[in-house]
Order: sequence, then structure tokens, then C-alpha cells
Amino acid sequence: MHHEIYKYSHGELPCEGFVARLANTVQPAPVVVVCHAWGGRDAFAHEQAERIARMGYLGFAADIYGNHATANEPAGCSALMSPLMQDRALLRERLRATIAAAQRIPGADGRRIVVIGFCFGGLCALDCARAALPGVIGVAAFHGLFTPPNIGPQQPITAKVLAMHGFDDPMATPDAMLALTKELTAAGARWEIDAYGNTVHAFTNPAANDKSNGMAFDPITCARAFARLDGFLKECFAV
Repeated sequence: MHHEIYKYSHGELPCEGFVARLANTVQPAPVVVVCHAWGGRDAFAHEQAERIARMGYLGFAADIYGNHATANEPAGCSALMSPLMQDRALLRERLRATIAAAQRIPGADGRRIVVIGFCFGGLCALDCARAALPGVIGVAAFHGLFTPPNIGPQQPITAKVLAMHGFDDPMATPDAMLALTKELTAAGARWEIDAYGNTVHAFTNPAANDKSNGMAFDPITCARAFARLDGFLKECFAV
């Protein structure tokens, strides 16, 4: 496994992504961009990039906050995430810069990019589809937030969309899930939502253990979701 820190920028903001690939990866390789959860580009994001690399793709854990900013307690995480949640136009441009950077990685196939994300990163993945970013042919959200950006008319969505969702997630209620289906349908998207019963937020994160507040790791659901992702990536990168 080869790792490297890949530096890019959004305007004056320096960003540091994490690239993982196998030494024998066939180039140009399809790219899977990993959008981190609210804590920033952390070890979990790196593990997902490595998981992707073992499948023969190029894994790129993005730095959505910039400056490799991270936090590990709720107040700090919220302080990092809130400015981008409150300014979705800024978030869209940050994501645009991120995808453009992914296309420039040596050995990357910039025409075949799938964006995946977890929690806040799931919202980022969905926003990449909403923005119709060049090269993005699919997005997959794990326990993502569904709030629409509300920054102007929605253009047609051409990327395939997959959302893997805990039905009892208090951060994305069944009503929010239904609203997302209507939004995606109106935009002409080819979409799929896998809703897992008796499952709450952060079901892929082994460190999540606060079910009373709607966050808990679920190993069975986690395994199902990653198995579905594997198939989705093969489908997206088949042509």
C-alpha cells in the first residue's frame, strides 16, 4: 500500500488530502473521493481510502475543512462543520475545488470519480451530485444528512446516487428521507436509498456508542452497507 499527502487549495485555503493506492494499481485508475465526518480528515477516513485502494481504485480522503483541521469532541466538531452547513454555496465551491484536485492526482482517471461520505461527508457526497461536478459519475452517502442546499434552481442530476440510511436516524428523519426522494426524482436522478430498520446514526463507526442520542455502531448493517458500496462502485466504473 502506498500513501501520500496530497496538497491542494481552495482559493487561499490550503488543504491536505490523503491518497492511498496499491503499487500494482492499473493507471489511469478510477478515483473514490472520501468525504469525512464532522471531525475532519481522521484515521477513519484514511481507513476508507485504504479499503478503496485494496479494490484496485485510487482512494482519496479529502480535507473539506482545510488546513487538515480536526476535532474529537462535539463542540470542536460543530465549530468546524457549522460554517459550511450555514453557507452551502461555500461548501459547493469547496467541493468543486476538491474534485478538481482529485482529477489532478497523478495516475487518476479524472473522468471516473465516485464520491462517498459519512455523516457530514454524506451530505457532501449528495451535494457533489446536486452540483453536477465534472467527472463525478456516482455518489454514495453513509448515514448522511439530507438537508437540501437551497442555493438556487436544481439542475439535472446525472450522477448515480446511493444513500445508505438508518431509518431511526434522528438527524435524518423518515420525512427528510422522503423529501430527498422527491428532490432526486424531480432532478431526474437515478437513485437508490437503502433504509435499515432499527438502525440509528453513525452505524459504520465502531466508536459510536450513544444510542440514547441516536448514534450507535451496528456491525451487521455496516457490513451490508459496505457490500452494497462494493457493487455500486463496480457498476459505476464498469464503463
